[in-house]
Amino acid sequence: MINSFKTKMEVLENPMSLPKIFSLDNFVEAYNTMNYGNALINSLIITTISVVVIILFSSMLAYYLVRFDSKFNKFIFMLMVASMIIPFQSLMIPFVTIFGNLGLLNSRGMLIYFYLGFGLSMATFMFHGFIKTIPVELEEAAIIDGANRLQVFFKVVFPILKPITATIAILDVLWVWNDFLLPSLVLVNDNVRTLPLSTFYFFGKYTSNYSVAMAALVLVLLPILIFYFIMQKKIIAGVVDGAIK
Repeated sequence: MINSFKTKMEVLENPMSLPKIFSLDNFVEAYNTMNYGNALINSLIITTISVVVIILFSSMLAYYLVRFDSKFNKFIFMLMVASMIIPFQSLMIPFVTIFGNLGLLNSRGMLIYFYLGFGLSMATFMFHGFIKTIPVELEEAAIIDGANRLQVFFKVVFPILKPITATIAILDVLWVWNDFLLPSLVLVNDNVRTLPLSTFYFFGKYTSNYSVAMAALVLVLLPILIFYFIMQKKIIAGVVDGAIK
């Protein structure tokens, strides 16, 4: 924040000092250079849809794995848990090669699909432990009243999952919004770039405009910081409730 108001020379001379003159020129230049409005819309679309589909699919999968207990379901669950230890960096080269040859890169829809794949295991694991604490009698009462399995899940089970859902939503929003590596592999065209990718404009091969880059980073962090401060009570509530259960 301090360096975002300085000139380039002031940043290089002493990055810890206060700016001599507080000017918004860096923010104006950063806003125009990184095409902030378009990048913000891309980040909002990708983050919102990614988090919604992760929560929807993982909660339904976790419910199925808990309530329909079988050896096959246990194997699927353990396989998903084991997949969480595989680092994404080990998958980068085959990932780009295979999907690049299929012509499936450079699309916001495919990026959302990839986030679903990489985020499903952790979210399912968290939902799985929470759903096991929900009494089956609640669902049986709803079935006696004429509800089918889908209605039981969305009208009885899913509302109870609100604390853990809020926690997963916050964690995934922070992950997807701030992610640089995966979008850099998938999104190539400028018109589909997210905010973290847009900050790359200020770092060249031989020179870097640090003062404008700092202003750009502040602009990138501002929306997610606002979101975090609004939702931080739900994060704490979700963690505490999950620990008690």
